[in-house]
Amino acid sequence: MTYCVGMVLEKGLVLMSDTRTNSGVDNISSFRKMFHWAVPGERIITVMSAGNLATTQAVVSQLEERTKAPGERENSLLGMPTMFTVATEIGKLLRETIATQQDANGRSGRNRFTASIILAGQIAGMEPRLFLIYPEGNFIEASSDTPFFQIGELKYGRPIILRGYDREMSFEDAVKLLMVSFDSTLKANLSVGMPLDLMVIERDGFTPSHTNRITSEDPYFQEISSSWGDALRTAFHSLPDYRIRK
Repeated sequence: MTYCVGMVLEKGLVLMSDTRTNSGVDNISSFRKMFHWAVPGERIITVMSAGNLATTQAVVSQLEERTKAPGERENSLLGMPTMFTVATEIGKLLRETIATQQDANGRSGRNRFTASIILAGQIAGMEPRLFLIYPEGNFIEASSDTPFFQIGELKYGRPIILRGYDREMSFEDAVKLLMVSFDSTLKANLSVGMPLDLMVIERDGFTPSHTNRITSEDPYFQEISSSWGDALRTAFHSLPDYRIRK
């Protein structure tokens, strides 16, 4: 399983993903799920993936190869005119990759190769944008009503973000909020695991303004986890008592 979150702020974009992948309880590994491409001063494009690992790696590898192919810049992520065009192309590539793998495996391959992608980035002269791309290749874009997207094991960390999100919040507070969301998910589901990858993209920066790989020994994450647990217990005991009438 996976947990990835992309969030739109007035200041830019904040992204975080875990790195755990598993095929049963005795086959657990770590793989990066966040990838980015940038042209300083012109654009930055980041993807996070969830689902079948072979599928997502195939998609990312093809995107990477296109950026390296000589004379193919206009057909790669580095040459497309808008983020909408980028989302359309990634959606098409994801759909085709899933279909190819399913065809190769016949009926046994149905529903085994699904994957979804969060796409985030900005191209010069345009707003930072965030998309959620489905296995079918279609997608939706973040808005004022839906300012963040999650993929993977989202149910445990979602209430935290819903209660704490503010579009005007600082990058520091956004990272803190995501730390709490991931800590809650890690506590509830062993299929999501550390290390975590973090990226902050400042509006009109066109390069990651901050990246970090957060391990279980990270002192800030440990403090967040411990303090959040203490705060929940304090808040619980401060609530009015229920009275049982005999």
